[in-house]
Amino acid sequence: MSSTPSFDELGLRPELLRAVAEAGYTTPTPIQVQAIPTILRGLDVMGGAQTGTGKTAGFALPILQKLLPMANSSPSPARHPVRALILTPTRELAIQVEEAVKAYGKYTGIRSTVVYGGVDIRQQLPIVRAGIEILVATPGRLLDHVEQKSVNLSQVEIFVLDEADRMLDMGFIPDIKRIMALLPATAKRQNLLFSATISNEIKKLADQLLNAPTLIEVALRNTAAETVAQSVYKVATDQKRALLTHIVSSRNLWQVLCFVRTKHGASRLARQLEKDGLKTTAIHGDRSQAARLEALDDFKAAKVQVMVATDVAARGLDIDDLPLVVNYELPYVPEDYIHRIGRTGRAGATGQAISLCSPDEEKLLAEIERMLKRTIPVATLDGLTPRSPDLFTQRPSAQRATREVRETRGTKRPPHAATPASHSNSPASHSKSHAAHADSHAPRRERAADADDRNPDQAPISRDADRTGNPSALVLTGAAGRPSLHRKRPIPALLMKRATREPEKV
Repeated sequence: MSSTPSFDELGLRPELLRAVAEAGYTTPTPIQVQAIPTILRGLDVMGGAQTGTGKTAGFALPILQKLLPMANSSPSPARHPVRALILTPTRELAIQVEEAVKAYGKYTGIRSTVVYGGVDIRQQLPIVRAGIEILVATPGRLLDHVEQKSVNLSQVEIFVLDEADRMLDMGFIPDIKRIMALLPATAKRQNLLFSATISNEIKKLADQLLNAPTLIEVALRNTAAETVAQSVYKVATDQKRALLTHIVSSRNLWQVLCFVRTKHGASRLARQLEKDGLKTTAIHGDRSQAARLEALDDFKAAKVQVMVATDVAARGLDIDDLPLVVNYELPYVPEDYIHRIGRTGRAGATGQAISLCSPDEEKLLAEIERMLKRTIPVATLDGLTPRSPDLFTQRPSAQRATREVRETRGTKRPPHAATPASHSNSPASHSKSHAAHADSHAPRRERAADADDRNPDQAPISRDADRTGNPSALVLTGAAGRPSLHRKRPIPALLMKRATREPEKV
Protein backbone atom coordinates (compact mmCIF):
# COMPACT_ATOMS: atom_id res chain seq x y z
CA MET A 1 0.00 0.00 0.00
CA SER A 2 1.37 3.42 -0.98
CA SER A 3 1.94 6.24 1.50
CA THR A 4 -1.03 8.11 -0.03
CA PRO A 5 -3.96 5.73 -0.57
CA SER A 6 -6.24 5.99 -3.57
CA PHE A 7 -10.00 6.46 -3.41
CA ASP A 8 -10.71 2.76 -3.93
CA GLU A 9 -8.55 1.97 -0.88
CA LEU A 10 -10.85 4.09 1.31
CA GLY A 11 -13.67 1.56 1.03
CA LEU A 12 -15.90 3.47 -1.39
CA ARG A 13 -18.44 1.72 -3.62
CA PRO A 14 -17.92 1.38 -7.41
CA GLU A 15 -20.76 3.85 -8.13
CA LEU A 16 -18.96 6.54 -6.18
CA LEU A 17 -15.52 5.70 -7.54
CA ARG A 18 -16.85 6.05 -11.08
CA ALA A 19 -18.28 9.50 -10.35
CA VAL A 20 -15.06 10.60 -8.61
CA ALA A 21 -12.98 9.49 -11.59
CA GLU A 22 -15.25 11.35 -14.01
CA ALA A 23 -14.86 14.47 -11.86
CA GLY A 24 -11.11 14.26 -12.49
CA TYR A 25 -9.94 13.32 -9.00
CA THR A 26 -7.36 10.55 -8.62
CA THR A 27 -5.73 11.06 -5.22
CA PRO A 28 -7.64 11.94 -2.03
CA THR A 29 -6.54 14.90 0.07
CA PRO A 30 -5.34 14.44 3.68
CA ILE A 31 -8.71 15.49 5.14
CA GLN A 32 -10.46 12.98 2.86
CA VAL A 33 -8.05 10.18 3.78
CA GLN A 34 -8.87 10.59 7.47
CA ALA A 35 -12.52 11.67 7.35
CA ILE A 36 -14.02 9.17 4.89
CA PRO A 37 -13.15 5.95 6.81
CA THR A 38 -14.09 7.56 10.14
CA ILE A 39 -17.52 8.65 8.88
CA LEU A 40 -18.11 5.26 7.30
CA ARG A 41 -17.60 3.73 10.76
CA GLY A 42 -20.45 5.88 12.07
CA LEU A 43 -18.43 8.13 14.36
CA ASP A 44 -19.07 11.82 14.98
CA VAL A 45 -16.37 14.01 13.44
CA MET A 46 -15.04 17.50 14.01
CA GLY A 47 -12.89 18.20 10.97
CA GLY A 48 -10.58 21.14 10.43
CA ALA A 49 -8.46 21.80 7.36
CA GLN A 50 -7.29 24.66 5.20
CA THR A 51 -9.90 25.95 2.81
CA GLY A 52 -9.69 24.39 -0.65
CA THR A 53 -8.49 21.00 0.60
CA GLY A 54 -11.61 19.01 -0.23
CA LYS A 55 -13.73 19.02 2.93
CA THR A 56 -16.94 18.77 0.88
CA ALA A 57 -15.98 15.45 -0.68
CA GLY A 58 -14.70 14.38 2.73
CA PHE A 59 -18.27 14.20 4.05
CA ALA A 60 -20.35 13.94 0.84
CA LEU A 61 -18.84 10.65 -0.36
CA PRO A 62 -19.31 8.67 2.89
CA ILE A 63 -22.85 10.09 3.32
CA LEU A 64 -23.83 8.88 -0.14
CA GLN A 65 -22.37 5.46 0.55
CA LYS A 66 -24.23 5.12 3.88
CA LEU A 67 -27.54 6.04 2.20
CA LEU A 68 -27.08 3.71 -0.78
CA PRO A 69 -29.16 0.87 0.77
CA MET A 70 -32.16 3.26 1.02
CA ALA A 71 -32.02 4.34 -2.64
CA ASN A 72 -35.22 3.58 -4.58
CA SER A 73 -37.14 4.79 -7.61
CA SER A 74 -40.56 4.96 -5.95
CA PRO A 75 -42.57 8.10 -6.81
CA SER A 76 -44.03 8.21 -3.30
CA PRO A 77 -42.60 11.05 -1.16
CA ALA A 78 -42.90 8.81 1.88
CA ARG A 79 -40.19 6.57 0.41
CA HIS A 80 -37.80 9.53 0.20
CA PRO A 81 -37.59 11.15 3.65
CA VAL A 82 -34.79 13.56 4.53
CA ARG A 83 -32.05 11.30 5.89
CA ALA A 84 -29.06 13.68 5.68
CA LEU A 85 -29.20 17.40 6.47
CA ILE A 86 -26.29 19.70 5.54
CA LEU A 87 -26.36 23.28 6.85
CA THR A 88 -24.19 26.00 5.32
CA PRO A 89 -23.93 29.72 6.20
CA THR A 90 -24.29 31.21 2.69
CA ARG A 91 -26.32 30.62 -0.45
CA GLU A 92 -23.24 30.30 -2.64
CA LEU A 93 -21.75 27.60 -0.44
CA ALA A 94 -25.08 25.75 -0.26
CA ILE A 95 -25.31 25.69 -4.06
CA GLN A 96 -21.74 24.47 -4.39
CA VAL A 97 -22.16 21.69 -1.82
CA GLU A 98 -25.35 20.43 -3.46
CA GLU A 99 -23.66 20.46 -6.87
CA ALA A 100 -20.88 18.28 -5.42
CA VAL A 101 -23.40 15.90 -3.84
CA LYS A 102 -25.28 15.61 -7.12
CA ALA A 103 -22.06 15.02 -9.09
CA TYR A 104 -20.76 12.33 -6.72
CA GLY A 105 -24.14 10.64 -6.40
CA LYS A 106 -25.28 10.60 -10.03
CA TYR A 107 -25.00 6.79 -10.20
CA THR A 108 -26.58 6.08 -6.82
CA GLY A 109 -30.24 7.05 -7.27
CA ILE A 110 -30.08 9.22 -4.14
CA ARG A 111 -32.19 12.37 -4.43
CA SER A 112 -30.80 15.71 -3.28
CA THR A 113 -31.74 19.37 -3.48
CA VAL A 114 -30.79 22.75 -2.03
CA VAL A 115 -32.95 25.44 -0.41
CA TYR A 116 -31.81 28.98 0.36
CA GLY A 117 -33.25 32.44 0.81
CA GLY A 118 -33.37 35.29 -1.65
CA VAL A 119 -35.71 33.48 -4.05
CA ASP A 120 -39.42 32.69 -4.00
CA ILE A 121 -40.02 29.76 -1.66
CA ARG A 122 -42.86 28.59 -3.91
CA GLN A 123 -40.31 27.48 -6.47
CA GLN A 124 -38.74 25.14 -3.92
CA LEU A 125 -41.88 23.66 -2.39
CA PRO A 126 -42.74 21.11 -5.14
CA ILE A 127 -39.21 19.68 -5.18
CA VAL A 128 -38.98 19.35 -1.41
CA ARG A 129 -42.46 17.89 -1.05
CA ALA A 130 -41.70 15.28 -3.72
CA GLY A 131 -39.19 13.72 -1.34
CA ILE A 132 -35.41 13.93 -1.13
CA GLU A 133 -32.82 12.00 0.88
CA ILE A 134 -30.13 14.70 1.14
CA LEU A 135 -31.10 18.29 1.86
CA VAL A 136 -28.58 21.14 1.70
CA ALA A 137 -29.91 24.35 3.25
CA THR A 138 -29.20 27.68 4.85
CA PRO A 139 -30.67 27.93 8.36
CA GLY A 140 -33.19 30.71 7.75
CA ARG A 141 -34.78 29.20 4.65
CA LEU A 142 -34.89 25.75 6.26
CA LEU A 143 -36.95 27.17 9.12
CA ASP A 144 -39.24 28.77 6.52
CA HIS A 145 -39.87 25.31 5.05
CA VAL A 146 -40.48 23.89 8.50
CA GLU A 147 -43.17 26.54 9.05
CA GLN A 148 -44.66 25.69 5.65
CA LYS A 149 -44.70 22.01 6.75
CA SER A 150 -42.89 21.08 3.55
CA VAL A 151 -39.94 19.47 5.37
CA ASN A 152 -39.97 16.78 8.05
CA LEU A 153 -36.68 16.34 9.89
CA SER A 154 -37.72 13.53 12.22
CA GLN A 155 -35.91 10.84 10.19
CA VAL A 156 -32.56 12.59 9.76
CA GLU A 157 -29.73 10.12 10.34
CA ILE A 158 -26.73 12.34 9.49
CA PHE A 159 -26.42 16.00 10.41
CA VAL A 160 -23.62 18.13 8.93
CA LEU A 161 -22.64 21.62 10.03
CA ASP A 162 -20.37 23.06 7.34
CA GLU A 163 -18.19 26.15 7.89
CA ALA A 164 -19.12 26.21 11.56
CA ASP A 165 -16.86 29.17 12.33
CA ARG A 166 -18.74 31.27 9.79
CA MET A 167 -21.99 30.16 11.40
CA LEU A 168 -20.71 31.62 14.65
CA ASP A 169 -19.65 34.88 13.01
CA MET A 170 -23.02 35.35 11.28
CA GLY A 171 -25.06 34.68 14.43
CA PHE A 172 -26.76 31.48 13.23
CA ILE A 173 -26.33 29.53 16.46
CA PRO A 174 -29.89 30.26 17.76
CA ASP A 175 -31.37 29.05 14.45
CA ILE A 176 -29.16 25.96 14.52
CA LYS A 177 -30.37 25.08 18.00
CA ARG A 178 -33.99 25.47 16.85
CA ILE A 179 -33.27 23.11 13.96
CA MET A 180 -31.53 20.59 16.19
CA ALA A 181 -34.62 20.47 18.41
CA LEU A 182 -36.51 19.10 15.38
CA LEU A 183 -33.95 16.33 14.76
CA PRO A 184 -33.76 12.93 16.45
CA ALA A 185 -31.74 12.82 19.65
CA THR A 186 -28.00 13.39 19.33
CA ALA A 187 -27.22 9.79 20.26
CA LYS A 188 -29.52 8.50 17.50
CA ARG A 189 -27.86 10.35 14.64
CA GLN A 190 -24.36 10.91 13.29
CA ASN A 191 -23.07 14.48 13.63
CA LEU A 192 -20.33 16.04 11.51
CA LEU A 193 -18.82 19.49 12.00
CA PHE A 194 -16.40 20.91 9.46
CA SER A 195 -14.58 24.21 9.55
CA ALA A 196 -11.59 25.89 7.96
CA THR A 197 -10.50 27.11 11.39
CA ILE A 198 -11.05 25.45 14.74
CA SER A 199 -11.02 27.97 17.55
CA ASN A 200 -11.84 27.50 21.20
CA GLU A 201 -15.37 28.76 20.45
CA ILE A 202 -15.79 26.05 17.82
CA LYS A 203 -14.69 23.40 20.30
CA LYS A 204 -17.29 24.66 22.80
CA LEU A 205 -19.92 24.46 20.07
CA ALA A 206 -18.81 20.93 19.21
CA ASP A 207 -19.26 19.86 22.83
CA GLN A 208 -22.90 20.95 22.61
CA LEU A 209 -23.73 19.59 19.15
CA LEU A 210 -21.62 16.44 18.80
CA ASN A 211 -21.51 13.13 20.59
CA ALA A 212 -17.91 12.30 21.61
CA PRO A 213 -16.51 13.61 18.31
CA THR A 214 -13.28 12.48 16.70
CA LEU A 215 -11.02 15.46 16.00
CA ILE A 216 -9.47 15.46 12.52
CA GLU A 217 -7.15 18.41 12.04
CA VAL A 218 -4.77 17.95 9.14
CA ALA A 219 -3.08 21.36 9.41
CA LEU A 220 -2.12 23.85 12.07
CA ARG A 221 -4.87 26.20 13.11
CA ASN A 222 -5.32 29.40 11.12
CA THR A 223 -2.67 28.64 8.52
CA ALA A 224 -2.87 29.48 4.84
CA ALA A 225 -2.24 26.96 2.09
CA GLU A 226 1.41 26.70 1.07
CA THR A 227 0.35 26.74 -2.58
CA VAL A 228 -0.65 30.43 -2.30
CA ALA A 229 2.12 33.01 -2.82
CA GLN A 230 1.33 35.99 -0.57
CA SER A 231 2.55 39.58 -0.87
CA VAL A 232 1.47 43.02 0.26
CA TYR A 233 1.75 46.48 -1.33
CA LYS A 234 1.87 49.39 1.11
CA VAL A 235 0.12 52.25 -0.66
CA ALA A 236 -2.13 55.15 0.20
CA THR A 237 -5.87 54.59 0.03
CA ASP A 238 -6.30 56.85 -3.01
CA GLN A 239 -3.56 54.92 -4.86
CA LYS A 240 -5.13 51.48 -4.48
CA ARG A 241 -7.43 51.73 -7.47
CA ALA A 242 -4.65 52.84 -9.84
CA LEU A 243 -2.42 50.02 -8.63
CA LEU A 244 -5.15 47.40 -9.00
CA THR A 245 -5.99 48.61 -12.50
CA HIS A 246 -2.32 48.51 -13.47
CA ILE A 247 -1.79 44.98 -12.14
CA VAL A 248 -4.81 43.57 -13.96
CA SER A 249 -4.20 45.45 -17.22
CA SER A 250 -0.43 44.97 -17.44
CA ARG A 251 -0.71 41.24 -16.82
CA ASN A 252 -3.87 40.88 -18.95
CA LEU A 253 -5.53 38.95 -16.13
CA TRP A 254 -9.04 37.54 -16.09
CA GLN A 255 -10.88 36.04 -13.12
CA VAL A 256 -9.35 38.26 -10.45
CA LEU A 257 -11.29 38.10 -7.19
CA CYS A 258 -11.09 41.41 -5.29
CA PHE A 259 -12.32 41.67 -1.69
CA VAL A 260 -13.63 44.78 0.06
CA ARG A 261 -15.33 45.17 3.44
CA THR A 262 -18.70 46.75 2.63
CA LYS A 263 -21.52 46.22 0.15
CA HIS A 264 -21.54 49.88 -0.89
CA GLY A 265 -17.78 49.78 -1.36
CA ALA A 266 -18.08 46.73 -3.63
CA SER A 267 -20.60 48.40 -5.95
CA ARG A 268 -18.65 51.63 -5.98
CA LEU A 269 -15.30 50.03 -6.79
CA ALA A 270 -16.87 47.91 -9.53
CA ARG A 271 -18.23 51.04 -11.24
CA GLN A 272 -14.89 52.79 -10.91
CA LEU A 273 -13.00 49.87 -12.45
CA GLU A 274 -15.48 49.85 -15.32
CA LYS A 275 -14.54 53.48 -15.93
CA ASP A 276 -10.90 52.39 -16.02
CA GLY A 277 -11.70 49.99 -18.86
CA LEU A 278 -11.83 46.72 -16.90
CA LYS A 279 -14.68 44.27 -17.39
CA THR A 280 -16.00 44.11 -13.83
CA THR A 281 -18.89 42.69 -11.82
CA ALA A 282 -19.80 42.73 -8.13
CA ILE A 283 -21.31 40.29 -5.66
CA HIS A 284 -22.61 41.15 -2.21
CA GLY A 285 -25.58 40.63 0.09
CA ASP A 286 -27.71 43.49 -1.29
CA ARG A 287 -27.83 42.04 -4.80
CA SER A 288 -30.69 39.70 -5.66
CA GLN A 289 -29.99 36.01 -5.81
CA ALA A 290 -30.49 36.00 -9.58
CA ALA A 291 -27.96 38.83 -9.99
CA ARG A 292 -25.45 37.06 -7.73
CA LEU A 293 -25.76 33.80 -9.65
CA GLU A 294 -25.38 35.65 -12.96
CA ALA A 295 -22.25 37.40 -11.66
CA LEU A 296 -20.80 34.08 -10.49
CA ASP A 297 -21.56 32.37 -13.80
CA ASP A 298 -19.90 35.17 -15.75
CA PHE A 299 -16.89 35.06 -13.45
CA LYS A 300 -16.51 31.28 -13.65
CA ALA A 301 -16.80 31.48 -17.45
CA ALA A 302 -13.97 34.09 -17.51
CA LYS A 303 -16.25 36.70 -19.06
CA VAL A 304 -15.08 39.35 -16.60
CA GLN A 305 -11.64 40.45 -15.47
CA VAL A 306 -12.47 41.44 -11.90
CA MET A 307 -15.23 40.40 -9.52
CA VAL A 308 -15.46 42.71 -6.51
CA ALA A 309 -16.90 40.90 -3.51
CA THR A 310 -17.56 41.18 0.18
CA ASP A 311 -16.80 38.33 2.55
CA VAL A 312 -20.06 36.69 1.52
CA ALA A 313 -17.98 35.20 -1.30
CA ALA A 314 -15.05 34.21 0.90
CA ARG A 315 -16.68 30.87 1.60
CA GLY A 316 -17.85 28.38 -0.95
CA LEU A 317 -16.40 29.83 -4.14
CA ASP A 318 -14.69 26.99 -5.98
CA ILE A 319 -13.22 28.19 -9.27
CA ASP A 320 -10.71 26.16 -11.22
CA ASP A 321 -7.27 27.77 -11.54
CA LEU A 322 -8.23 31.13 -10.07
CA PRO A 323 -5.00 33.11 -10.69
CA LEU A 324 -5.22 35.99 -8.24
CA VAL A 325 -7.02 37.14 -5.11
CA VAL A 326 -6.67 40.80 -4.12
CA ASN A 327 -7.42 42.13 -0.66
CA TYR A 328 -8.32 45.65 -1.72
CA GLU A 329 -9.25 46.27 1.90
CA LEU A 330 -7.87 44.12 4.69
CA PRO A 331 -10.52 42.31 6.76
CA TYR A 332 -11.24 43.29 10.35
CA VAL A 333 -11.25 39.62 11.39
CA PRO A 334 -7.85 38.00 10.73
CA GLU A 335 -9.37 34.56 10.05
CA ASP A 336 -11.29 36.04 7.10
CA TYR A 337 -7.93 36.65 5.43
CA ILE A 338 -7.36 32.88 5.26
CA HIS A 339 -10.79 32.28 3.76
CA ARG A 340 -10.28 35.02 1.19
CA ILE A 341 -6.93 33.86 -0.12
CA GLY A 342 -8.15 30.26 0.05
CA ARG A 343 -10.20 30.91 -3.08
CA THR A 344 -6.96 30.43 -5.05
CA GLY A 345 -4.41 27.66 -4.79
CA ARG A 346 -7.14 25.04 -4.43
CA ALA A 347 -6.84 21.27 -4.96
CA GLY A 348 -3.06 21.41 -5.17
CA ALA A 349 -2.93 24.21 -7.75
CA THR A 350 -0.79 27.29 -7.23
CA GLY A 351 -2.20 30.77 -6.76
CA GLN A 352 -1.30 34.29 -5.76
CA ALA A 353 -2.75 36.61 -3.12
CA ILE A 354 -1.99 40.33 -3.09
CA SER A 355 -3.01 42.70 -0.29
CA LEU A 356 -3.17 46.48 -0.64
CA CYS A 357 -2.40 47.94 2.78
CA SER A 358 -2.92 51.64 3.51
CA PRO A 359 -1.33 53.35 6.55
CA ASP A 360 -4.56 53.11 8.55
CA GLU A 361 -4.62 49.32 7.98
CA GLU A 362 -1.18 48.60 9.43
CA LYS A 363 -2.74 47.27 12.64
CA LEU A 364 -4.94 44.87 10.68
CA LEU A 365 -1.89 43.62 8.78
CA ALA A 366 -0.03 43.09 12.05
CA GLU A 367 -2.92 41.01 13.42
CA ILE A 368 -2.97 38.86 10.28
CA GLU A 369 0.77 38.25 10.46
CA ARG A 370 0.50 37.44 14.16
CA MET A 371 -2.18 34.85 13.36
CA LEU A 372 -0.12 33.37 10.51
CA LYS A 373 3.03 33.46 12.67
CA ARG A 374 4.93 34.80 9.68
CA THR A 375 5.63 38.06 7.91
CA ILE A 376 3.99 38.65 4.56
CA PRO A 377 6.60 39.83 2.02
CA VAL A 378 6.28 43.48 1.04
CA ALA A 379 6.22 44.01 -2.72
CA THR A 380 7.59 47.18 -4.29
CA LEU A 381 6.50 49.19 -7.28
CA ASP A 382 9.94 48.86 -8.86
CA GLY A 383 8.83 45.81 -10.79
CA LEU A 384 5.91 47.66 -12.37
CA THR A 385 6.01 49.84 -15.44
CA PRO A 386 3.41 52.59 -15.00
CA ARG A 387 1.45 53.54 -18.09
CA SER A 388 1.87 57.20 -17.24
CA PRO A 389 3.96 59.23 -14.78
CA ASP A 390 0.76 60.13 -12.91
CA LEU A 391 -0.26 56.52 -12.22
CA PHE A 392 0.65 56.43 -8.55
CA THR A 393 0.35 60.11 -7.68
CA GLN A 394 -2.64 61.75 -6.12
CA ARG A 395 -4.52 63.22 -9.05
CA PRO A 396 -2.26 66.11 -10.15
CA SER A 397 -4.98 67.39 -12.44
CA ALA A 398 -7.30 67.83 -9.47
CA GLN A 399 -4.58 69.57 -7.48
CA ARG A 400 -3.80 71.86 -10.40
CA ALA A 401 -7.48 72.70 -10.86
CA THR A 402 -7.87 73.49 -7.18
CA ARG A 403 -4.83 75.78 -7.28
CA GLU A 404 -6.16 77.62 -10.33
CA VAL A 405 -9.52 78.10 -8.66
CA ARG A 406 -7.81 79.59 -5.60
CA GLU A 407 -5.81 81.94 -7.82
CA THR A 408 -8.98 82.95 -9.65
CA ARG A 409 -10.74 83.70 -6.38
CA GLY A 410 -7.82 85.88 -5.29
CA THR A 411 -8.17 88.13 -8.38
CA LYS A 412 -10.78 90.88 -8.21
CA ARG A 413 -13.12 91.03 -11.14
CA PRO A 414 -13.49 94.41 -12.91
CA PRO A 415 -16.88 96.07 -12.36
CA HIS A 416 -19.38 95.85 -15.18
CA ALA A 417 -19.32 99.64 -15.62
CA ALA A 418 -15.63 99.49 -16.55
CA THR A 419 -16.36 97.13 -19.45
CA PRO A 420 -19.21 98.69 -21.43
CA ALA A 421 -18.30 96.50 -24.39
CA SER A 422 -19.62 93.52 -22.48
CA HIS A 423 -23.14 94.96 -22.76
CA SER A 424 -22.88 95.41 -26.51
CA ASN A 425 -25.47 93.63 -28.57
CA SER A 426 -23.07 92.95 -31.45
CA PRO A 427 -22.49 89.24 -32.28
CA ALA A 428 -18.73 89.62 -32.05
CA SER A 429 -18.80 91.18 -28.60
CA HIS A 430 -21.34 88.61 -27.40
CA SER A 431 -19.12 85.77 -28.66
CA LYS A 432 -16.05 87.21 -26.94
CA SER A 433 -17.96 87.73 -23.72
CA HIS A 434 -19.30 84.17 -23.77
CA ALA A 435 -15.85 82.74 -24.50
CA ALA A 436 -14.35 84.72 -21.66
CA HIS A 437 -17.14 83.48 -19.38
CA ALA A 438 -16.48 79.87 -20.41
CA ASP A 439 -12.73 80.23 -19.84
CA SER A 440 -13.29 81.63 -16.37
CA HIS A 441 -15.11 78.40 -15.44
CA ALA A 442 -12.64 75.97 -17.02
CA PRO A 443 -10.90 75.06 -13.72
CA ARG A 444 -14.27 74.43 -12.11
CA ARG A 445 -15.30 72.08 -14.95
CA GLU A 446 -12.09 70.10 -14.59
CA ARG A 447 -12.58 69.85 -10.85
CA ALA A 448 -16.22 68.77 -11.29
CA ALA A 449 -15.29 65.99 -13.72
CA ASP A 450 -12.64 64.75 -11.32
CA ALA A 451 -15.13 64.75 -8.44
CA ASP A 452 -17.54 62.71 -10.51
CA ASP A 453 -14.79 60.19 -11.18
CA ARG A 454 -14.24 59.78 -7.44
CA ASN A 455 -17.96 59.50 -6.68
CA PRO A 456 -19.73 57.14 -9.10
CA ASP A 457 -23.02 57.56 -7.23
CA GLN A 458 -23.26 61.12 -8.56
CA ALA A 459 -25.63 61.71 -11.47
CA PRO A 460 -23.90 61.40 -14.87
CA ILE A 461 -22.56 64.56 -16.51
CA SER A 462 -23.23 65.14 -20.19
CA ARG A 463 -21.81 67.84 -22.44
CA ASP A 464 -25.01 68.73 -24.23
CA ALA A 465 -25.60 72.22 -25.48
CA ASP A 466 -27.07 74.60 -22.94
CA ARG A 467 -29.50 77.40 -23.58
CA THR A 468 -26.76 79.64 -24.96
CA GLY A 469 -25.90 77.10 -27.65
CA ASN A 470 -22.46 76.29 -26.29
CA PRO A 471 -21.93 72.51 -26.80
CA SER A 472 -19.09 72.36 -24.28
CA ALA A 473 -21.12 73.55 -21.30
CA LEU A 474 -21.52 70.97 -18.53
CA VAL A 475 -25.08 69.81 -17.99
CA LEU A 476 -25.95 67.72 -14.93
CA THR A 477 -28.91 65.44 -15.46
CA GLY A 478 -30.97 65.29 -12.29
CA ALA A 479 -33.09 62.46 -10.91
CA ALA A 480 -36.14 63.65 -12.82
CA GLY A 481 -34.19 64.04 -16.07
CA ARG A 482 -34.26 67.84 -16.00
CA PRO A 483 -30.97 69.49 -16.97
CA SER A 484 -29.35 71.89 -14.54
CA LEU A 485 -26.04 73.69 -14.75
CA HIS A 486 -23.44 71.83 -12.69
CA ARG A 487 -21.64 75.06 -11.86
CA LYS A 488 -24.65 76.67 -10.19
CA ARG A 489 -24.52 76.81 -6.43
CA PRO A 490 -27.50 75.65 -4.31
CA ILE A 491 -29.79 78.46 -3.17
CA PRO A 492 -30.59 78.45 0.56
CA ALA A 493 -34.24 77.72 1.27
CA LEU A 494 -34.64 80.96 3.25
CA LEU A 495 -33.65 83.01 0.20
CA MET A 496 -36.13 81.32 -2.14
CA LYS A 497 -39.19 83.22 -0.84
CA ARG A 498 -40.85 85.47 -3.35
CA ALA A 499 -40.59 89.21 -2.76
CA THR A 500 -43.83 90.66 -1.46
CA ARG A 501 -45.46 93.26 -3.68
CA GLU A 502 -46.52 96.58 -2.21
CA PRO A 503 -50.24 97.38 -2.51
CA GLU A 504 -51.09 99.77 -5.30
CA LYS A 505 -52.08 103.26 -4.31
CA VAL A 506 -55.64 104.25 -5.02
